[in-house]
Amino acid sequence: MLNIKQGLRNIKEGYVDGRHWVLKAAGTVLLVYLLMAAVFGFYWNSEPDLSPPPSAQTVTGAATTHALLHLANTLMDKPGGYLSNDVSLPGVWMDNVPNWEYGVLIQIRDLSRAMRKDFSRSQSQSTEDIDLAVAEPQFNFDSASWILPSSEGEYRTGIEALTRYLDRLSDSQQSQAQFYARADNLTRWLGDVETRLGSLSQRLSASVGQKRLNTDLAGDASATQSTTAASELEIKTPWSQIDDVFYEARGASWALIQLLRAVEVDFQSVLEKKNALVSLRQIIRELESTQEALWSPMIMNGSGFGLVANHSLVMASYIARANAAIIDLRGLLTQG
Repeated sequence: MLNIKQGLRNIKEGYVDGRHWVLKAAGTVLLVYLLMAAVFGFYWNSEPDLSPPPSAQTVTGAATTHALLHLANTLMDKPGGYLSNDVSLPGVWMDNVPNWEYGVLIQIRDLSRAMRKDFSRSQSQSTEDIDLAVAEPQFNFDSASWILPSSEGEYRTGIEALTRYLDRLSDSQQSQAQFYARADNLTRWLGDVETRLGSLSQRLSASVGQKRLNTDLAGDASATQSTTAASELEIKTPWSQIDDVFYEARGASWALIQLLRAVEVDFQSVLEKKNALVSLRQIIRELESTQEALWSPMIMNGSGFGLVANHSLVMASYIARANAAIIDLRGLLTQG
């Protein structure tokens, strides 16, 4: 009987010791995993550098297409890869880079749409390019899908289609792929850029809260809207979303700098004829200011003239100036 009790006691002690060892090993593995996630998270949180400006034009449209491909490939291949749909550490912890990615992605979507419906077509009745017709909807796939199908898989399909278009565009033996560098095409795409930057500027400047008069129907006495709205609106971006908007604006500006540099190459003759080349370069200069190093460990959003810095208002200032210059540039392009 005594032997049986001793045996049971030994089994229990062994079970406790074994469980303690398993918990200790699991705790060690978890600690190592968290430390590695923190290290990788710090590395992945860095933003890619701007690529060098494109060289002289070879084929009309090649510089712009190259720039669009560079943006898409950077989203896929930068440190950490594409993070917006991550469901594991450290990606699931991070929100700055995913918002930066979204700003870049919006510019990819806008330009791929412009290339499909404007840049690659000579007139409204012409046929759309077969590869751009594939690329544009692929880039508009859900940015947060991680499986069945994944965002990366859909975007890489778009990259492959865009690469095929560039190959055909660069082939002098065939004429089906075209890129028409005309003032009207450029004006329409710049209109999309203008509205994007205008929205970002408003969301950034609303970090301190503003009371604004409702000007939705201004300028047209016969204009109507679906539902009534107050004559005075109070606009304020929630404090929890300000850093999200800041990094989205930073990503959008990073993308636009490189796209506008490419546009300067492909549309050089058009811009020179309209005496608008310097206007485009000024837009690029304003946007380059948005990419200056951020020395604060977090996005500060003090009051407009308070003691604490407001990074959102600084970013809004740069983007608003770029947006105003785009409005002027579109005016120059529409003049005879």
